[in-house]
Amino acid sequence: MKYVVAAAGLAAFSLMSMPAAMPSWMSGLSFAGAAHAAGFPERQITMIVPFSAGGPTDTVARLVAESMSKTLGQQIVVENVGGAGGTLGAGRVAKAEADGYTVLMHHIGMATSATLYRKLAYDTLNDFDYVGLVTEVPMTIVSRKDMEAKDLKGLIDYAKANKEKVTVANAGIGAASHLCGMLFMSAIETPLVTVPYKGTGPAMTDLLGGQVDIMCDQTTNTTKQIQGGTIKAYAVTSPARLDVLKDLPTVTEAGFPAMSVASGMVSMRRRARRRKRSRS
Repeated sequence: MKYVVAAAGLAAFSLMSMPAAMPSWMSGLSFAGAAHAAGFPERQITMIVPFSAGGPTDTVARLVAESMSKTLGQQIVVENVGGAGGTLGAGRVAKAEADGYTVLMHHIGMATSATLYRKLAYDTLNDFDYVGLVTEVPMTIVSRKDMEAKDLKGLIDYAKANKEKVTVANAGIGAASHLCGMLFMSAIETPLVTVPYKGTGPAMTDLLGGQVDIMCDQTTNTTKQIQGGTIKAYAVTSPARLDVLKDLPTVTEAGFPAMSVASGMVSMRRRARRRKRSRS
């Protein structure tokens, strides 16, 4: 699955290319004084989440929006525009006015979609200003509660023995959960049945209901379910164990170091096009 490697490389390049400091328009996080001095914002800001409500990107976006609203003194409205692995929401922002009042909260899928989709309604590198990295989130390999496997090795053995019927849920093509699931299949050298959704919110709902078998998703979306015992967890993809999930081994501890991966969430806005100078 060579495209997984290519997509991951592009994502890494995209994240490393983002500016280390956020400009004043994103003042809810760091530059409130500068923004207010410039008279921005004068009305509410819409933050587009390109996935359904209840997923990890949505959760982070709402936390950021709440903090920004308090600091800026203007409402930050989170709007979910799910579908097509996050490309519909990104397209919505690409068509918005380049005035800073419509922003996008996205993750690794923003970079990988350029390699996974033949045609996009926007130019990934030239239609957006990449404001900054908001957070980095490790992934967890989880399954329905009644999965027979007791550990990661057992899950891999089960998947290999039942590859034609084992289903792997994700938030859509190009989403972090999709790429993590593909990396899992590549690492165990076994293709499984992928089931895409319009976000990990509905994917988690079906995992809880036993309609799908496995999901590789961000801890933002899985921690509460793991702690509540409503799904079964096998490993976390971070280098070390997490304080909130101390009993959950890392992929390396579970004997599967090839799955070490994390998903970064980034904020961006529509880039203002520079007018070409006319020749005199």
